[in-house]
Amino acid sequence: MQTQSLSDPAPLLQVDQLEIWRGEHRLVHDLSFFARPGDIIHLKGPNGSGKTSLLRCLAGLSLPDAGTIHWFGQPYANRVGPEARARCRFVGHLDGLKAGLDVRENLRSLQALNGATGNIDGALAAAGLSSRATVLAQHLSAGQRRRAALARLHLGSADAWLLDEPFTALDVEAVAQVGTWIADQVIAGGIVILTTHQALPAHLKAQEINLGGNA
Repeated sequence: MQTQSLSDPAPLLQVDQLEIWRGEHRLVHDLSFFARPGDIIHLKGPNGSGKTSLLRCLAGLSLPDAGTIHWFGQPYANRVGPEARARCRFVGHLDGLKAGLDVRENLRSLQALNGATGNIDGALAAAGLSSRATVLAQHLSAGQRRRAALARLHLGSADAWLLDEPFTALDVEAVAQVGTWIADQVIAGGIVILTTHQALPAHLKAQEINLGGNA
């Protein structure tokens, strides 16, 4: 169980007694934790244990069945509100790209959808995709599609990153690069909550929350 002293900064995220069901199957039961500025939270557990469902609830994309999510001091007993969502970036395990749009158009579409600011060309450069900016998403390799999805993290700043299997399909160099992005995010006082079946880059120190016992 996490504990907090009076000298600790206020949590950016606090989860209290959260419960998530899928049909008649309970995925998450009585889950409580918090994340302070600079924290990395690694959600662990086998497939079907509720990791993606939890991230989607935290991102405001679905509703928990019970419990409360506090983002930035504001409690949400139901769906997370737009003010909190605007301060988060969610990258799901699916890339979310439109096949018929090129990479730059996809980022522009995501930027408009999220209300994010930031320089698209800068995001493309950070993801190593400057030379692929006008290539249709359907013609990208799996690794390039993943990098294009992750490039949205550079569309303006966000206090919280919610990442579902961010290292999938990436080569060793790209995994290291994303690890650097995560380190920079928490050094700047943000938080990162992620799932991954791969080992985290060694320099990332994460708190682990195992959902395996909640399935």
